[in-house]
Amino acid sequence: MPQLDVASYAPQLVWLVISFVLLYVLMARVALPRIADVLEERSRRREDNLAKAEELEKEAEDVSAAYETALAEARTRAQAALAKAQDAAKTSAEAKVAELDKALHARTREAEAAIARARESALGEAAAIAADVARMAAQKVAGLVVDEASARAAADAARKARA
Repeated sequence: MPQLDVASYAPQLVWLVISFVLLYVLMARVALPRIADVLEERSRRREDNLAKAEELEKEAEDVSAAYETALAEARTRAQAALAKAQDAAKTSAEAKVAELDKALHARTREAEAAIARARESALGEAAAIAADVARMAAQKVAGLVVDEASARAAADAARKARA
């Protein structure tokens, strides 16, 4: 093996030093600056991304706060509109109830008046019937002939005495 030949150690060492220096210079001048640039670019990009993320987070918080504010305002407006609608419905219902109440009172008064008229008419007819019955009874029982006007006057007097 040529590597183990003592006579070729010197040239091998020279070439080793030349290769090492050449590789060292090549790495120091070309590869390492590129790697450092890539690492620096990555670091800068990471810092930019973190800054953008912080900005976006602040924007998201601002948008969230604006959304919550708008939602609260919308709820307030909705509750006000609901209260207004409830008040309007209540007022309308009260007006309709009052109107219906008036109508029912009017109908009740009319019905009471009709009942009073019917009662008076029935009492008048009852008085006439009572007068006829009394006249006929007096004729059959006592054999007296009573005229219709006297019988009616007696029935009216009896009715007034009862009332």
